[in-house]
Amino acid sequence: MAAEPGQVQSGRDRQVLLVAAIVVVQAVAAMFFVADALGDAGEHGITLHVAIEALIAFALLAGVILGARHTRLLLAEARRREAALKVARGALAEHVSSRFGEWELTPAEAEVALFALKGCDAGEIARLRGAAQGTVRAQLSSIYAKAGVSSQAGLVSLFFEDLL
Repeated sequence: MAAEPGQVQSGRDRQVLLVAAIVVVQAVAAMFFVADALGDAGEHGITLHVAIEALIAFALLAGVILGARHTRLLLAEARRREAALKVARGALAEHVSSRFGEWELTPAEAEVALFALKGCDAGEIARLRGAAQGTVRAQLSSIYAKAGVSSQAGLVSLFFEDLL
């Protein structure tokens, strides 16, 4: 089962918050180590302990910088992909509408054809539209004739072929 767009967004938001929280914890830890190293260096001079704390502080700072940069890049990539997906969805919807217009489908036939493209059978379409199964079957026959196919699979394959 595919995730809904809102679920994908919510999952991505949680991941971004988690990475941001980790970066904040690293930043706080880095500030602590820097402050501690400076305090120890002021009291005792440069010792092995101070040098190790300074090294840890620099490593944490590097982690903060790289983590923040990586998060920014991930968010930018996610935005690019989301924009491309919106374009693709819009282009597909536009293409479907265009083909339905070429075939001169009535509004009812277009609605039935859209359900058929989504994989619904005649019974499901009838239930969703509040129509009789016989009516839906007649509409499907008309749609298939106008599209030049003989089945739901043929109708779907026309759009797959166009996409490929």
